[in-house]
Amino acid sequence: MPRLSRVLYCVTAAAAAVTMATGPATAAPQTVHEWLTRPGVTTPTEAELSWQTPAASGATTIRLDSNVKFQSVSGFGAAITDSAAHVLYGLAPAARDEVMKNLFAPRAGAGISFLRQPIGASDFAVGQDYSFDDVPAGQTDYALQHFSIAHDEAQILPLVRQAQKLNPKLQIVASPWSMPGWMKTGGSMIDGKLIDSPRIYRAYAAYLVKFLQAYQKAGVHVDYLTVQNEPQALERKNYPGTDLPWQQEAKVIEALGPAIHAAGLDTKILGFDHNWTEHPGDIASHQRAGEDPQPEYPYDLLATNAAKWMAGTAYHCYYGSPDAQTPLKASYPGKDVFMTECEGGDSATIIGVMQNWGRSSIDWNIALDENHGPHLGGCGTCNGTVTVDSRTRAVTYNDQYRDIEHFTKFVPPGAVHIAASVVYTSGTGTPIQAVAFTDPDRSTALVALNTAKTAQTFTVVSGGRSFDATVPAGATVTFHWSGR
Repeated sequence: MPRLSRVLYCVTAAAAAVTMATGPATAAPQTVHEWLTRPGVTTPTEAELSWQTPAASGATTIRLDSNVKFQSVSGFGAAITDSAAHVLYGLAPAARDEVMKNLFAPRAGAGISFLRQPIGASDFAVGQDYSFDDVPAGQTDYALQHFSIAHDEAQILPLVRQAQKLNPKLQIVASPWSMPGWMKTGGSMIDGKLIDSPRIYRAYAAYLVKFLQAYQKAGVHVDYLTVQNEPQALERKNYPGTDLPWQQEAKVIEALGPAIHAAGLDTKILGFDHNWTEHPGDIASHQRAGEDPQPEYPYDLLATNAAKWMAGTAYHCYYGSPDAQTPLKASYPGKDVFMTECEGGDSATIIGVMQNWGRSSIDWNIALDENHGPHLGGCGTCNGTVTVDSRTRAVTYNDQYRDIEHFTKFVPPGAVHIAASVVYTSGTGTPIQAVAFTDPDRSTALVALNTAKTAQTFTVVSGGRSFDATVPAGATVTFHWSGR
């Protein structure tokens, strides 16, 4: 996984979108709540720190400026995949309710605020791949007469509804790993391309709208939609996937945008849904197929007429650096940036995403078993936010849970990313990474990570006050205080 190397946060070219707050500041309280976790330690430690006036500076100082504002936050979370739902339904109802509370309840749990929901099967499905309109080989269903979300009604939708009840601010982004096989060149959900035909583009747009309507009828509102998970991924031989060039994605969106509007839905479309930088393996796959790897896919897509229907771009974390988000934001300041999938991400990843205009940071499976499954293919070493042992039913809350919790518990939807600069006097630099937010209730949250192998002491300066903190090696800490 890539790790963010830049520790001095500065306002970049995309800062043209920065706004300046003008309201009078309120007095800061005398204490700061500290929430700290160490790698591999399941229980966080809490403490109260004291402000000092006037502000002091240390060898390493984190300076906050709530007057310099960047993007608003949509949320942080993971995905209730078919596999995750299967694993959670292996628990007794009372035990499952406890896990769901710990995941989604804002006060009693982590307060997860964003879900990524596959449309049909992903690589984490049980048994076999499926879409919501499967027909026998060689047949088609342009009228979508066989469309049904019955598969999701058994386990996935009940869990999503429960998550929404626990956290009413929960948002959802939905993504297909493949359209139905009859819409593709190979007749299968595994690998292949979308057939390049206006009739197919209309049918696929109608399929996605029917999904949105069916979920809405089932009590689940989908806030965002991408039209293809990892469109640059060729040669996926054992799980659903589609090679969808940006030219075809633009045609899908140009059919889908008006169809969503005509249906009276407010779901927003996000483009791309793949890595910060194209993976060398995907480049090689395109070259073997005699195709252009399309390394500037997000830019090329936003340069088309389809952009009028797009709210922004979705990224994954599996190759490249979150720094790639900032030049895209600078090039298209009116379009948002989301991180929609990151298995194996950590606090450094989330901090980097937020520093670079990300409105969300979403991990992959919310739950898996001790064998990293069940799954159809693809990743055989992926971890869930929680692990449920298939024999003992014991539940383990993994580091991924703690990393998410540092944000979800203190940075609710609607919070705004504000300037936080790490300043140091030593010529050797500092291993501290940090990002800060002003919450809707006017409180402030600062998340900091010590990437060093030794404890680090630093000073936090906000307004005319400061406090000192010491963070153990590898630890993540969230500081939270009321008022500005």
